Amino acid sequence: MPDDSDAADKSTLRAIARQRRRNFVASLDALTHRLAFKAVPSPLAQRIADAQVIALYMALDDEAPAQRLAPQLGVMGKQVALPRVLDRLGSMDFLLWRPEDQLFPGLFGTSHPEPSGGAVVPDVIIAPLLGFDQRMNRLGQGGGYYDRAFARHPDALRVGLAWSAQELDDVPADPWDLPLDMILTETAVIEAA
Repeated sequence: MPDDSDAADKSTLRAIARQRRRNFVASLDALTHRLAFKAVPSPLAQRIADAQVIALYMALDDEAPAQRLAPQLGVMGKQVALPRVLDRLGSMDFLLWRPEDQLFPGLFGTSHPEPSGGAVVPDVIIAPLLGFDQRMNRLGQGGGYYDRAFARHPDALRVGLAWSAQELDDVPADPWDLPLDMILTETAVIEAA
């Protein structure tokens, strides 16, 4: 059972991280923002060489824009999937997507592809986050969607995508929290030891 003080700490950290991210993105010049996350850095390219399905996400508000990686992943011969939120209880699956495909509105302001092809199993899950630390802990929105996806797909490479300003000194980790394998920011690639 989570300690109430840990929940309060995470809640406070989320507010701090959201404000820090908002301020950082607002301070970026337009060209820097437009160019961020358009290329797959070579450490990630090496780690995903044998992967077939890469799960991205459509950024909301000032999140790091994972969808910008899709064209280069396509050139690399990868299939791209996006999450589909299934309910308010933390369940989601992944559906194949191409940048030219229409997206449909989902829960919590999300968008997802047409579910006609059915869910796929990702080899790599690139996840949004509010904060991260050097121990590869991820602070998410608090709904547990990505925690559950990581648990359902334990063999998938777990990659967090964030602006550099989202790094925190310490992100409290609950026993069910799985650390990330890699974190990409607009300036760095951080890999687990």
